[in-house]
Amino acid sequence: MFDMYYFSQRSRSYDSDEHERGACEWCEYALIITLATILLIGVSALTIFWIFFYREGYAWADDVPEKQFNLHPTLMVAGFITFSGFSVLLYRICRCFRRIYVKLLHAIFHALAFPCIVIGFLAVLDFHNKKGINNFYSLHSWIGFVAMGLFGIQYAVGFFSFLLLLICNKGTASFRASLVPIHAAFGILTFVLGVAACLTGLTEKAIFTLGAEKYSGLPREGVVINAIGVASIAILAVVMYIVSRDKFRTSSSREEHIRVSVDL
Repeated sequence: MFDMYYFSQRSRSYDSDEHERGACEWCEYALIITLATILLIGVSALTIFWIFFYREGYAWADDVPEKQFNLHPTLMVAGFITFSGFSVLLYRICRCFRRIYVKLLHAIFHALAFPCIVIGFLAVLDFHNKKGINNFYSLHSWIGFVAMGLFGIQYAVGFFSFLLLLICNKGTASFRASLVPIHAAFGILTFVLGVAACLTGLTEKAIFTLGAEKYSGLPREGVVINAIGVASIAILAVVMYIVSRDKFRTSSSREEHIRVSVDL
C-alpha cells in the first residue's frame, strides 16, 4: 500500500516537473521570438532613420552620388541581417507549420535578401566609379565580397537541392539529408560574415564621413551608427543562442537529428 502511494506521488511529481519545464520552455520561446523580431526590424528601421535624418535620404543620380551610396548600408543591413536573420530563425523555430511551408518561408526571405544585396553592391560600386575611389581595397570590402559569394552559392544550392529535388522526393532523400548539415553550417557562417561586413562598413563610414577626431567626440550621428552596430551584435548573439539550443528545433528536425545520431 505504501509502495503504491509512493509511486503515485513520484508520478505526480514527474508530471509537475514536466509541466513546469514545458511552461518555462514556452516562456523562453516567446521571449526569444519577441526579442529577435524587435531587433531584426529595429536595426533596419534605425539604419533608415540614420540615412534620412543625417545623410539626406536616397537617390540614384549622377549629380548626388552620396545619396546613391546611402542605398548601400540600408540594403546590406536589410539583406544580410534582417531578411537573412528572419530566414534562419523561421527555419529553426517554426513549430506549427509543415516542413515544406517552413522551407518555402526560408526560401522567400532569402529571395527578399538577394535583390537587396545585389542592388546595395551595385550602388556602392557605381558610387566608387563616379568618385574615382578604388574598389576592393579594404577589409570591409573583402569580408563583404566573401559573404556575397557564400550567400549566392548557398541560395543556388538550397533552391536546387531542397526545393527542385523534391520533385523526386524518395530518390533524392539521402542526398538531400547529407547536404543538410553542410548547408546549415555554411548558412551560419554566411550570416556571421554578413554581420562582420556590416560592422566594419559602419566603422569605415563613420571615420570617413565624420573624421576620426569628430567621431572620437561621439557626436549624435556617431551614437546612432554605434547603436546600429550594437543591435547587429545583439542579433548575432540571439541567433547563435537559438541555433545552439536543441529545444528550439522543430519536432521533425529533432527526430531527424536523433536518427542521424543513432546511425552514427
